[in-house]
Amino acid sequence: MARPADRDAAQMRLAAVVIAVAMLAWIGVQWLGARHGWAAKWAYLADLAAIGAFVWSLLVTWRIWRRRNGA
Repeated sequence: MARPADRDAAQMRLAAVVIAVAMLAWIGVQWLGARHGWAAKWAYLADLAAIGAFVWSLLVTWRIWRRRNGA
């Protein structure tokens, strides 16, 4: 069974990857949309997806912080 510190480290790496991929995907969609003249609804969809990924990463990070502080 994995130790809690190992599990926390794996979850932090996952959160970091989600943040990085979400940011790159968001920038890519914004750039492609501007270049090809996509409708604004696709930009809003990309915004919502990125916000969802950031909120999820924030919640995972907050849970790890709470677990480490014994609260």
